[in-house]
Amino acid sequence: MTSFEEELERNGTLVFTNKGRSMMPLLRQDRDLMVIERKGPERCKKYDVILFKRDGKYVLHRILKVRERDYYVVGDNHRRGESVRDSQILGVMTQVVRDGRTITAEDPAYRRYVRLWCDFFPVRAGIFFVRDGLRAVRRRIRKLWKRD
Repeated sequence: MTSFEEELERNGTLVFTNKGRSMMPLLRQDRDLMVIERKGPERCKKYDVILFKRDGKYVLHRILKVRERDYYVVGDNHRRGESVRDSQILGVMTQVVRDGRTITAEDPAYRRYVRLWCDFFPVRAGIFFVRDGLRAVRRRIRKLWKRD
């Protein structure tokens, strides 16, 4: 089995389905295909979805801020971000295949989704904060309920 790095080095392109929910609602786990192109020497841009490696694991998140030495990235389904350096980035998502339909990163509907989803990040982060808090309360209640 080849690694993502080897596949990108050999073919310049990687096609796979994701595991995890960090890029929902854009990417549905085990259903949608992503096309990742090997990162070139140029810097990535705001709103690019990048594939990078952190602690031996592959991560796919979106760039919300391009900074001088790194990028601030967040999964579409997350409320907290992290810093990623150019040296960590393996590739950039250029297409999504959903239900047999190819959506490019240049598709007008995709661009509208990206702008809406990312430009209102503080609002989204607040909503996710409340959502995550309610989930934690629900788990505690279930745990207490099972004790009885």
